[in-house]
Amino acid sequence: MAAERMVVIGGDAAGMSAASQARRERGPAELEIVAFERGHFTSYSACGIPYWVGGDVPERAALIARTPEEHRERAIDLRMRTEAVEIDVPGQRVRARDLATGAESWTGFDKLVVATGARPVRPALPGIGARGVHGVQTLDDGQALLDTLDGTEGGRAVVVGAGYIGVEMAEALLKRGYEVTVVHRGEQPMATLDPDMGRLVHTAMDAMGITTVGGAAVTAIRTGADGRVRAVVTEDAEYPADVVVLGIGVEPETTLAGAAGLPLGAYGGLLTDLSMRVRGHGNIWAGGDCVEVLDLVSGAHRHIALGTHANKHGQIIGANAGGGYATFPGVVGTAVSKVCALEIARTGLREKDADRAGLRYVSATVESTNSAGYYPGAAPMTVKMLAERRTGRLLGVQIVGREGSAKRVDIAAVALTAGMTVERMTTLDLGYAPPFSPVWDPVLVAARKAVAAVRAAGM
Repeated sequence: MAAERMVVIGGDAAGMSAASQARRERGPAELEIVAFERGHFTSYSACGIPYWVGGDVPERAALIARTPEEHRERAIDLRMRTEAVEIDVPGQRVRARDLATGAESWTGFDKLVVATGARPVRPALPGIGARGVHGVQTLDDGQALLDTLDGTEGGRAVVVGAGYIGVEMAEALLKRGYEVTVVHRGEQPMATLDPDMGRLVHTAMDAMGITTVGGAAVTAIRTGADGRVRAVVTEDAEYPADVVVLGIGVEPETTLAGAAGLPLGAYGGLLTDLSMRVRGHGNIWAGGDCVEVLDLVSGAHRHIALGTHANKHGQIIGANAGGGYATFPGVVGTAVSKVCALEIARTGLREKDADRAGLRYVSATVESTNSAGYYPGAAPMTVKMLAERRTGRLLGVQIVGREGSAKRVDIAAVALTAGMTVERMTTLDLGYAPPFSPVWDPVLVAARKAVAAVRAAGM
Protein backbone atom coordinates (compact mmCIF):
# COMPACT_ATOMS: atom_id res chain seq x y z
CA MET A 1 0.00 0.00 0.00
CA ALA A 2 1.43 3.37 -1.06
CA ALA A 3 2.20 5.94 1.63
CA GLU A 4 -0.08 8.93 2.01
CA ARG A 5 1.45 12.36 1.47
CA MET A 6 1.10 15.32 3.80
CA VAL A 7 2.13 18.71 2.42
CA VAL A 8 2.97 21.50 4.86
CA ILE A 9 3.06 25.16 3.78
CA GLY A 10 5.24 27.08 6.23
CA GLY A 11 8.36 25.95 8.10
CA ASP A 12 8.11 27.71 11.44
CA ALA A 13 6.30 26.88 14.70
CA ALA A 14 2.93 25.52 13.58
CA GLY A 15 4.07 23.92 10.33
CA MET A 16 7.10 22.07 11.61
CA SER A 17 5.44 21.13 14.91
CA ALA A 18 2.69 19.54 12.82
CA ALA A 19 5.22 17.75 10.62
CA SER A 20 7.23 16.51 13.60
CA GLN A 21 4.19 15.27 15.51
CA ALA A 22 2.77 13.55 12.43
CA ARG A 23 6.11 11.81 11.98
CA ARG A 24 5.92 10.55 15.58
CA GLU A 25 2.47 9.17 14.83
CA ARG A 26 3.37 7.48 11.55
CA GLY A 27 6.62 6.36 9.95
CA PRO A 28 7.89 7.22 6.44
CA ALA A 29 6.48 4.00 4.97
CA GLU A 30 2.96 5.13 5.94
CA LEU A 31 3.18 8.91 5.61
CA GLU A 32 5.40 10.97 3.34
CA ILE A 33 5.83 14.55 4.57
CA VAL A 34 6.80 17.42 2.26
CA ALA A 35 7.23 20.94 3.67
CA PHE A 36 7.73 24.25 1.83
CA GLU A 37 9.46 27.22 3.49
CA ARG A 38 10.16 30.40 1.53
CA GLY A 39 12.68 31.80 4.03
CA HIS A 40 16.17 30.78 5.10
CA PHE A 41 15.27 29.43 8.56
CA THR A 42 12.93 26.96 10.27
CA SER A 43 11.52 26.44 13.76
CA TYR A 44 12.74 29.71 15.23
CA SER A 45 11.55 32.09 17.93
CA ALA A 46 10.19 35.22 16.27
CA CYS A 47 9.38 36.50 19.76
CA GLY A 48 13.11 36.58 20.49
CA ILE A 49 14.01 38.89 17.60
CA PRO A 50 13.84 42.16 19.61
CA TYR A 51 16.23 40.67 22.19
CA TRP A 52 18.61 39.56 19.45
CA VAL A 53 18.51 43.03 17.88
CA GLY A 54 19.06 44.60 21.31
CA GLY A 55 22.02 42.36 22.10
CA ASP A 56 20.50 40.34 24.95
CA VAL A 57 20.65 37.26 22.71
CA PRO A 58 24.20 37.20 21.33
CA GLU A 59 23.64 35.33 18.08
CA ARG A 60 20.91 34.37 15.65
CA ALA A 61 21.51 30.63 16.06
CA ALA A 62 20.27 30.82 19.66
CA LEU A 63 16.75 31.55 18.36
CA ILE A 64 16.62 28.44 16.15
CA ALA A 65 15.09 25.40 17.83
CA ARG A 66 15.61 23.00 14.94
CA THR A 67 17.53 23.42 11.68
CA PRO A 68 16.40 22.18 8.24
CA GLU A 69 19.01 19.41 8.46
CA GLU A 70 17.58 18.21 11.77
CA HIS A 71 14.09 18.06 10.27
CA ARG A 72 15.38 16.13 7.27
CA GLU A 73 17.05 13.62 9.59
CA ARG A 74 13.50 12.82 10.78
CA ALA A 75 12.42 11.90 7.25
CA ILE A 76 10.71 15.21 6.49
CA ASP A 77 11.28 16.42 2.92
CA LEU A 78 11.85 20.08 3.79
CA ARG A 79 12.33 22.35 0.78
CA MET A 80 13.86 25.69 1.76
CA ARG A 81 13.56 28.93 -0.23
CA THR A 82 10.51 27.40 -1.87
CA GLU A 83 7.29 29.38 -1.89
CA ALA A 84 3.84 27.87 -2.32
CA VAL A 85 2.04 30.06 -4.85
CA GLU A 86 -1.23 28.18 -5.46
CA ILE A 87 -3.44 25.64 -3.73
CA ASP A 88 -5.65 23.56 -6.01
CA VAL A 89 -8.19 22.26 -3.50
CA PRO A 90 -10.27 20.06 -5.89
CA GLY A 91 -7.13 18.63 -7.48
CA GLN A 92 -5.41 18.13 -4.11
CA ARG A 93 -2.13 19.68 -5.17
CA VAL A 94 0.11 22.67 -4.40
CA ARG A 95 2.13 24.68 -6.90
CA ALA A 96 5.47 25.85 -5.50
CA ARG A 97 8.25 28.08 -6.83
CA ASP A 98 11.96 27.62 -6.20
CA LEU A 99 13.01 31.17 -5.30
CA ALA A 100 16.59 30.59 -6.45
CA THR A 101 15.78 29.38 -9.98
CA GLY A 102 12.17 30.49 -10.50
CA ALA A 103 11.22 26.95 -11.50
CA GLU A 104 7.69 25.87 -10.57
CA SER A 105 6.18 22.44 -10.00
CA TRP A 106 3.03 20.80 -8.64
CA THR A 107 3.02 18.48 -5.61
CA GLY A 108 -0.01 16.36 -4.84
CA PHE A 109 -1.31 15.82 -1.32
CA ASP A 110 -3.62 13.55 0.61
CA LYS A 111 -3.43 15.87 3.62
CA LEU A 112 -2.59 19.59 3.62
CA VAL A 113 -1.40 21.82 6.46
CA VAL A 114 -1.57 25.60 5.98
CA ALA A 115 0.81 27.36 8.37
CA THR A 116 1.61 30.55 6.48
CA GLY A 117 1.86 32.75 9.59
CA ALA A 118 1.26 36.49 9.68
CA ARG A 119 2.71 39.52 7.93
CA PRO A 120 3.57 42.93 9.42
CA VAL A 121 1.01 45.61 8.70
CA ARG A 122 2.49 48.01 6.14
CA PRO A 123 0.08 50.86 5.42
CA ALA A 124 0.06 52.24 1.89
CA LEU A 125 1.96 55.44 2.71
CA PRO A 126 4.34 57.45 0.53
CA GLY A 127 7.88 56.23 1.20
CA ILE A 128 6.86 53.09 3.10
CA GLY A 129 9.14 51.01 0.89
CA ALA A 130 12.19 53.20 1.42
CA ARG A 131 15.55 51.79 2.46
CA GLY A 132 15.82 51.88 6.22
CA VAL A 133 12.14 51.07 6.86
CA HIS A 134 11.69 47.64 8.42
CA GLY A 135 8.94 45.31 9.54
CA VAL A 136 10.01 42.63 12.01
CA GLN A 137 8.26 39.26 11.74
CA THR A 138 10.81 36.68 10.59
CA LEU A 139 14.49 35.97 11.19
CA ASP A 140 15.14 37.29 7.69
CA ASP A 141 13.48 40.55 8.76
CA GLY A 142 15.60 40.69 11.91
CA GLN A 143 18.80 40.12 9.95
CA ALA A 144 17.84 42.83 7.46
CA LEU A 145 17.28 45.28 10.32
CA LEU A 146 20.62 44.43 11.92
CA ASP A 147 22.35 44.92 8.58
CA THR A 148 20.75 48.35 8.32
CA LEU A 149 21.74 49.29 11.87
CA ASP A 150 25.32 48.18 11.27
CA GLY A 151 25.47 50.30 8.10
CA THR A 152 23.75 53.41 9.46
CA GLU A 153 25.79 56.42 10.52
CA GLY A 154 23.02 58.37 12.24
CA GLY A 155 21.57 57.60 15.64
CA ARG A 156 17.87 58.46 15.41
CA ALA A 157 15.22 55.74 15.30
CA VAL A 158 11.46 56.07 14.99
CA VAL A 159 9.18 53.16 15.87
CA VAL A 160 5.72 53.38 14.34
CA GLY A 161 3.23 51.68 16.62
CA ALA A 162 3.26 51.01 20.36
CA GLY A 163 2.01 47.45 20.73
CA TYR A 164 4.13 44.52 21.90
CA ILE A 165 6.55 44.65 18.96
CA GLY A 166 6.73 48.44 19.09
CA VAL A 167 7.71 48.74 22.75
CA GLU A 168 10.08 45.76 22.56
CA MET A 169 11.83 47.21 19.51
CA ALA A 170 12.00 50.62 21.22
CA GLU A 171 13.93 48.98 24.05
CA ALA A 172 16.20 47.12 21.60
CA LEU A 173 17.08 50.33 19.74
CA LEU A 174 17.61 52.22 22.99
CA LYS A 175 20.09 49.54 24.08
CA ARG A 176 21.95 50.00 20.82
CA GLY A 177 22.43 53.68 21.64
CA TYR A 178 19.75 55.15 19.42
CA GLU A 179 17.65 58.18 20.24
CA VAL A 180 14.20 56.56 20.08
CA THR A 181 10.81 58.08 19.31
CA VAL A 182 7.66 55.95 19.35
CA VAL A 183 4.79 57.35 17.28
CA HIS A 184 1.36 55.76 17.58
CA ARG A 185 -2.29 56.56 16.89
CA GLY A 186 -3.76 55.50 20.23
CA GLU A 187 -4.50 57.50 23.33
CA GLN A 188 -1.79 55.56 25.19
CA PRO A 189 0.83 52.96 24.23
CA MET A 190 -0.08 49.29 24.51
CA ALA A 191 -3.62 49.29 23.13
CA THR A 192 -3.83 45.72 24.43
CA LEU A 193 -4.39 47.40 27.81
CA ASP A 194 -7.08 49.80 28.94
CA PRO A 195 -5.95 53.45 28.59
CA ASP A 196 -5.53 53.93 32.35
CA MET A 197 -3.03 51.04 32.44
CA GLY A 198 -1.40 52.18 29.18
CA ARG A 199 -0.76 55.53 30.84
CA LEU A 200 1.53 53.77 33.31
CA VAL A 201 3.53 52.36 30.40
CA HIS A 202 3.73 55.82 28.81
CA THR A 203 5.07 57.38 32.00
CA ALA A 204 7.67 54.65 32.42
CA MET A 205 8.84 54.88 28.79
CA ASP A 206 9.30 58.64 29.08
CA ALA A 207 11.37 58.09 32.24
CA MET A 208 13.58 55.66 30.30
CA GLY A 209 14.37 58.33 27.71
CA ILE A 210 12.01 57.04 25.02
CA THR A 211 9.93 59.84 23.48
CA THR A 212 6.36 58.59 23.16
CA VAL A 213 3.96 60.50 20.90
CA GLY A 214 0.31 59.42 21.04
CA GLY A 215 -2.63 60.40 18.88
CA ALA A 216 -0.29 60.76 15.92
CA ALA A 217 -1.32 59.28 12.58
CA VAL A 218 1.62 58.77 10.22
CA THR A 219 0.96 60.25 6.79
CA ALA A 220 4.27 59.62 4.99
CA ILE A 221 7.87 58.49 5.23
CA ARG A 222 10.17 61.23 3.93
CA THR A 223 13.24 60.07 2.01
CA GLY A 224 16.45 61.67 0.80
CA ALA A 225 17.87 61.82 -2.70
CA ASP A 226 19.57 58.47 -2.06
CA GLY A 227 16.22 56.79 -1.38
CA ARG A 228 16.94 56.28 2.31
CA VAL A 229 14.53 57.24 5.05
CA ARG A 230 15.00 60.69 6.55
CA ALA A 231 11.90 61.30 8.67
CA VAL A 232 8.47 60.07 9.71
CA VAL A 233 5.74 62.58 8.93
CA THR A 234 2.48 62.86 10.88
CA GLU A 235 -0.46 65.21 10.47
CA ASP A 236 1.11 67.67 12.92
CA ALA A 237 4.86 67.11 12.97
CA GLU A 238 7.92 65.50 11.45
CA TYR A 239 10.32 63.21 13.32
CA PRO A 240 13.87 62.81 11.93
CA ALA A 241 14.87 59.19 11.46
CA ASP A 242 17.89 57.24 10.25
CA VAL A 243 15.99 53.99 10.67
CA VAL A 244 12.26 53.23 11.03
CA VAL A 245 10.75 50.09 12.53
CA LEU A 246 7.10 49.27 11.90
CA GLY A 247 5.44 47.94 15.04
CA ILE A 248 1.87 48.49 13.94
CA GLY A 249 0.93 44.85 14.34
CA VAL A 250 0.42 41.86 12.11
CA GLU A 251 -2.38 40.36 10.07
CA PRO A 252 -2.98 36.76 8.97
CA GLU A 253 -1.06 35.78 5.85
CA THR A 254 -3.96 34.08 4.12
CA THR A 255 -3.59 35.41 0.58
CA LEU A 256 -2.93 31.91 -0.74
CA ALA A 257 -5.72 30.31 1.30
CA GLY A 258 -8.24 32.98 0.36
CA ALA A 259 -7.45 32.61 -3.34
CA ALA A 260 -8.08 28.87 -2.96
CA GLY A 261 -11.55 29.52 -1.54
CA LEU A 262 -10.80 28.39 2.01
CA PRO A 263 -13.05 30.05 4.65
CA LEU A 264 -11.79 33.22 6.32
CA GLY A 265 -13.15 35.02 9.37
CA ALA A 266 -13.74 38.66 10.24
CA TYR A 267 -10.02 39.27 10.89
CA GLY A 268 -8.94 37.56 7.67
CA GLY A 269 -7.75 34.41 9.42
CA LEU A 270 -8.63 30.85 8.47
CA LEU A 271 -11.55 29.29 10.32
CA THR A 272 -11.07 25.83 11.81
CA ASP A 273 -12.90 23.40 14.06
CA LEU A 274 -11.65 22.12 17.42
CA SER A 275 -9.31 19.64 15.71
CA MET A 276 -7.77 22.52 13.68
CA ARG A 277 -9.35 21.22 10.46
CA VAL A 278 -10.32 23.98 8.06
CA ARG A 279 -14.09 24.20 8.11
CA GLY A 280 -15.70 22.19 5.34
CA HIS A 281 -12.47 20.42 4.37
CA GLY A 282 -11.78 17.04 5.94
CA ASN A 283 -8.19 16.74 4.72
CA ILE A 284 -6.95 20.32 5.25
CA TRP A 285 -5.71 21.71 8.57
CA ALA A 286 -4.45 25.17 9.52
CA GLY A 287 -2.68 26.59 12.55
CA GLY A 288 -0.51 29.36 13.91
CA ASP A 289 -0.74 33.06 13.11
CA CYS A 290 -2.85 32.50 9.98
CA VAL A 291 -5.93 31.26 11.89
CA GLU A 292 -8.58 32.78 14.12
CA VAL A 293 -9.17 31.20 17.52
CA LEU A 294 -12.09 30.99 19.92
CA ASP A 295 -11.98 33.40 22.85
CA LEU A 296 -13.21 31.34 25.80
CA VAL A 297 -14.24 34.45 27.75
CA SER A 298 -16.29 36.34 25.15
CA GLY A 299 -17.26 33.39 22.95
CA ALA A 300 -16.13 35.27 19.82
CA HIS A 301 -13.33 34.46 17.40
CA ARG A 302 -10.14 36.53 17.46
CA HIS A 303 -6.79 36.73 15.71
CA ILE A 304 -3.95 36.35 18.22
CA ALA A 305 -0.44 35.89 16.84
CA LEU A 306 1.61 34.06 19.47
CA GLY A 307 4.18 31.31 19.26
CA THR A 308 2.62 29.50 22.22
CA HIS A 309 -0.61 28.99 20.28
CA ALA A 310 1.23 28.10 17.07
CA ASN A 311 3.20 25.30 18.69
CA LYS A 312 0.07 23.87 20.31
CA HIS A 313 -1.82 24.07 17.01
CA GLY A 314 0.99 22.20 15.30
CA GLN A 315 0.98 19.40 17.87
CA ILE A 316 -2.78 19.00 17.51
CA ILE A 317 -2.67 19.08 13.72
CA GLY A 318 0.13 16.54 13.62
CA ALA A 319 -1.71 14.20 15.97
CA ASN A 320 -4.90 14.36 13.90
CA ALA A 321 -3.22 14.20 10.50
CA GLY A 322 -1.18 11.26 11.75
CA GLY A 323 -4.26 9.29 12.68
CA GLY A 324 -4.62 10.24 16.35
CA TYR A 325 -7.02 12.64 18.02
CA ALA A 326 -6.52 15.97 19.79
CA THR A 327 -8.39 19.27 20.12
CA PHE A 328 -7.65 22.94 20.77
CA PRO A 329 -10.53 24.40 22.80
CA GLY A 330 -9.56 28.07 22.57
CA VAL A 331 -7.67 30.82 24.39
CA VAL A 332 -8.19 33.48 27.03
CA GLY A 333 -5.83 35.99 25.41
CA THR A 334 -2.80 35.90 27.71
CA ALA A 335 0.29 37.90 26.76
CA VAL A 336 3.30 39.36 28.56
CA SER A 337 5.98 41.80 27.47
CA LYS A 338 8.55 44.23 28.84
CA VAL A 339 10.20 47.52 28.03
CA CYS A 340 13.46 47.84 29.94
CA ALA A 341 12.62 47.16 33.61
CA LEU A 342 8.85 47.53 33.18
CA GLU A 343 6.79 44.34 32.83
CA ILE A 344 3.40 44.36 31.09
CA ALA A 345 0.78 41.61 31.14
CA ARG A 346 -2.84 41.00 30.25
CA THR A 347 -5.31 38.15 29.97
CA GLY A 348 -9.01 38.02 29.18
CA LEU A 349 -11.06 41.05 28.19
CA ARG A 350 -10.34 44.76 28.27
CA GLU A 351 -13.18 47.18 28.98
CA LYS A 352 -13.84 47.74 25.27
CA ASP A 353 -13.84 43.97 24.66
CA ALA A 354 -16.46 43.49 27.38
CA ASP A 355 -18.51 46.36 25.92
CA ARG A 356 -18.32 44.79 22.46
CA ALA A 357 -19.46 41.45 23.88
CA GLY A 358 -22.44 43.12 25.60
CA LEU A 359 -21.21 42.21 29.08
CA ARG A 360 -22.03 44.28 32.14
CA TYR A 361 -18.97 44.50 34.38
CA VAL A 362 -17.22 46.19 37.26
CA SER A 363 -13.52 46.98 37.53
CA ALA A 364 -11.09 47.18 40.41
CA THR A 365 -7.55 48.56 40.40
CA VAL A 366 -5.02 48.12 43.20
CA GLU A 367 -1.49 49.39 43.71
CA SER A 368 0.83 47.06 45.58
CA THR A 369 4.39 45.76 45.45
CA ASN A 370 5.99 42.73 43.84
CA SER A 371 7.33 41.53 47.21
CA ALA A 372 6.65 42.34 50.86
CA GLY A 373 6.84 46.12 51.25
CA TYR A 374 9.61 45.87 53.85
CA TYR A 375 11.73 43.48 51.79
CA PRO A 376 14.74 45.13 50.07
CA GLY A 377 14.06 45.92 46.44
CA ALA A 378 10.26 45.87 46.69
CA ALA A 379 8.92 47.71 43.63
CA PRO A 380 5.50 49.03 42.59
CA MET A 381 2.95 46.90 40.79
CA THR A 382 -0.54 47.80 39.56
CA VAL A 383 -3.28 45.22 38.95
CA LYS A 384 -6.59 45.90 37.23
CA MET A 385 -9.36 43.30 37.29
CA LEU A 386 -12.70 43.08 35.46
CA ALA A 387 -15.60 40.96 36.72
CA GLU A 388 -19.07 40.31 35.37
CA ARG A 389 -21.50 42.48 37.25
CA ARG A 390 -24.20 39.97 38.25
CA THR A 391 -22.27 36.71 38.51
CA GLY A 392 -18.84 37.90 39.64
CA ARG A 393 -17.21 35.80 36.89
CA LEU A 394 -13.67 36.93 36.22
CA LEU A 395 -13.43 38.65 32.81
CA GLY A 396 -9.90 39.98 32.59
CA VAL A 397 -6.73 41.10 34.36
CA GLN A 398 -4.02 43.61 33.43
CA ILE A 399 -0.72 44.06 35.27
CA VAL A 400 1.99 46.70 34.99
CA GLY A 401 4.97 46.62 37.33
CA ARG A 402 8.58 45.77 37.94
CA GLU A 403 10.40 42.44 38.12
CA GLY A 404 8.17 39.57 39.17
CA SER A 405 4.94 41.25 38.11
CA ALA A 406 4.10 39.98 34.63
CA LYS A 407 4.01 36.22 35.20
CA ARG A 408 1.44 36.68 37.95
CA VAL A 409 -1.02 37.02 35.10
CA ASP A 410 -0.85 33.22 34.79
CA ILE A 411 -2.91 32.99 37.99
CA ALA A 412 -5.68 34.88 36.23
CA ALA A 413 -5.26 32.87 33.00
CA VAL A 414 -5.93 29.65 34.89
CA ALA A 415 -8.86 31.23 36.72
CA LEU A 416 -10.36 32.43 33.42
CA THR A 417 -9.97 29.03 31.81
CA ALA A 418 -11.70 27.43 34.80
CA GLY A 419 -14.52 30.00 34.69
CA MET A 420 -13.85 31.10 38.27
CA THR A 421 -15.54 33.98 40.05
CA VAL A 422 -13.51 36.69 41.71
CA GLU A 423 -14.88 35.54 45.06
CA ARG A 424 -13.56 32.02 44.45
CA MET A 425 -10.20 33.51 43.50
CA THR A 426 -9.80 35.15 46.90
CA THR A 427 -9.38 31.68 48.47
CA LEU A 428 -6.66 30.48 46.10
CA ASP A 429 -3.73 28.93 47.95
CA LEU A 430 -0.86 30.88 46.39
CA GLY A 431 2.76 30.65 47.46
CA TYR A 432 4.01 33.27 49.90
CA ALA A 433 7.36 34.40 51.25
CA PRO A 434 8.48 38.03 51.68
CA PRO A 435 11.00 37.95 48.77
CA PHE A 436 8.23 36.92 46.35
CA SER A 437 4.98 38.52 47.49
CA PRO A 438 3.16 40.47 50.18
CA VAL A 439 1.15 38.21 52.49
CA TRP A 440 -1.86 39.03 50.28
CA ASP A 441 -0.71 38.66 46.70
CA PRO A 442 -1.65 41.72 44.59
CA VAL A 443 -3.84 39.56 42.32
CA LEU A 444 -5.84 38.39 45.33
CA VAL A 445 -6.09 41.94 46.67
CA ALA A 446 -7.57 42.95 43.29
CA ALA A 447 -9.97 39.99 43.49
CA ARG A 448 -11.14 41.11 46.96
CA LYS A 449 -11.72 44.62 45.67
CA ALA A 450 -13.59 43.24 42.65
CA VAL A 451 -15.83 41.17 44.97
CA ALA A 452 -16.73 44.35 46.84
CA ALA A 453 -17.48 46.12 43.54
CA VAL A 454 -19.74 43.26 42.40
CA ARG A 455 -21.67 43.36 45.67
CA ALA A 456 -21.99 47.15 45.55
CA ALA A 457 -23.27 47.03 41.98
CA GLY A 458 -25.99 44.48 42.81
CA MET A 459 -28.04 43.38 39.81
